Amino acid sequence: MQGTLMFFCIYLQFPSRTLFLAACAAGIGGTFQYGYNISVINAPTKPIQHFINETWVQRHGAPISEHHLTLLWSVIVSVFTLGGFLGASLGGTLSIRFGRKGTLLLNNAFSLLATVFMGLSYPTRTFELLIAGRFLVGLNAGIGICVQPLYLGEISPKAYRGVMAMGTSIFITGGIFTGQVIGLRELLGKEDYWPILLSTICIPAILQLIFLPWFPESPRYLLIDKGDRNKCKEALKQLYGSGGFQAEEEDMERERTELIGVKPMRPWQLFSDRSLRWQLTTIIFLCAAQQLNGINAIYFYANYVFTRAGIPEDKIPYVTIGTGACECLTALTCGMLVDSLGRRILIIGGYSLMTLWCIIITLSLTYQDYAPWVPYISMSCIFAFILSFGLGPGGVTNILITELFTQSSRPAAYVTGGSINWLGFFLVGMFFPFIVMGLQQYCFLVFLGVCCLVATYIYFVVPETKNKTFLEIKQEFQSHYGKQKSDKSNQGRSSALLRSTDM
Repeated sequence: MQGTLMFFCIYLQFPSRTLFLAACAAGIGGTFQYGYNISVINAPTKPIQHFINETWVQRHGAPISEHHLTLLWSVIVSVFTLGGFLGASLGGTLSIRFGRKGTLLLNNAFSLLATVFMGLSYPTRTFELLIAGRFLVGLNAGIGICVQPLYLGEISPKAYRGVMAMGTSIFITGGIFTGQVIGLRELLGKEDYWPILLSTICIPAILQLIFLPWFPESPRYLLIDKGDRNKCKEALKQLYGSGGFQAEEEDMERERTELIGVKPMRPWQLFSDRSLRWQLTTIIFLCAAQQLNGINAIYFYANYVFTRAGIPEDKIPYVTIGTGACECLTALTCGMLVDSLGRRILIIGGYSLMTLWCIIITLSLTYQDYAPWVPYISMSCIFAFILSFGLGPGGVTNILITELFTQSSRPAAYVTGGSINWLGFFLVGMFFPFIVMGLQQYCFLVFLGVCCLVATYIYFVVPETKNKTFLEIKQEFQSHYGKQKSDKSNQGRSSALLRSTDM
């Protein structure tokens, strides 16, 4: 009930129903798939391992060794991240060639093909199809998590850019929560249902193919990249209404004038452009911190803490769903606050609170046996950490990627940030268990350092971006750090434009 109320409150913040529905249509086949495929693979772990063993016996006449079974399962799980890394690398290029909406629609082909592969794996007794399907699912998620925020950030008016961009986080957490619920034994979590469970990824893809074509392409892409004023004006009318787009059109026209003759940048060109050095450093910091801030450790320790708190083992999946619901509610709450409180206070506050919870949970895990009530402190810290992550870093990071770059560099920035995010996801999946085994509960001291460092960096380096145009944000970075454009011809052209404006 509370989540429905928050969702309704966010709906009321939108300037038009069309804009709200466009965000939903983009999200259901975009970052929802990312969150859903992270969580849905957890429920059928044992049934899939049993299927692999049965297939191995049929092929080789003997059971598979424990080592090979663990290796194959690790490949099935981790190949998702490799597909995501490739998808994030391709997302920017595809969004330039086919448009933001066009890329999202084409991206569903990977999800539908993955559905076929994973659905056929059981009847054909071919577990290799699971590996291929998970790779395609990762490819779909990588492109979606790169292009969907790009689309949402570009179709939103300046005053509503925060709540629109929060759609990325809301659909990620909604996907995680939905995957946890669908994976319950009462639904599709039974042993014989796992092929159906993994094939449900086709549903969001089909929904997006049905609904997204009704909504326009990004107006900024149409005007700045394609130079089509008529289609841009039609898109703005459809999104904002007949009289609510003049200011946005003027802002886009100024940005188009600023970028005349400038081609879309490639990811490697970001590193050689001195005028974008601090924006790029900020994105690298934030995207790396998304994986290294301790949120994975919280979920890793959740079952252990819940068990120590006296929760029966058969009830733990339902408590785990509570963590997913908690993160989903905080994403909705952040969506309501981001355009009123601003980006800086949410992300700095979120990382500061996470630093505090890292200290408390380290102490509570160290002294678990000191008193019967200590495990309950650990359990409370888990929910508090998730709340702090969802209110700040979980949602605001994607907003900043959109706002710190202009049209020519934004796709490359999403490719760079997405690649770092997926690479961090893969490395954490590979090495995190060893870190926990070596440091045990003291691993949270490492995450404490990461959270504290990022909060300090944001405080001293990143300005508030609320209610500012993309050009204003760019100029504020240049004025603060005195960076000149790397391309001298662009600098000369901008000076000429200023002189002509003065005349």
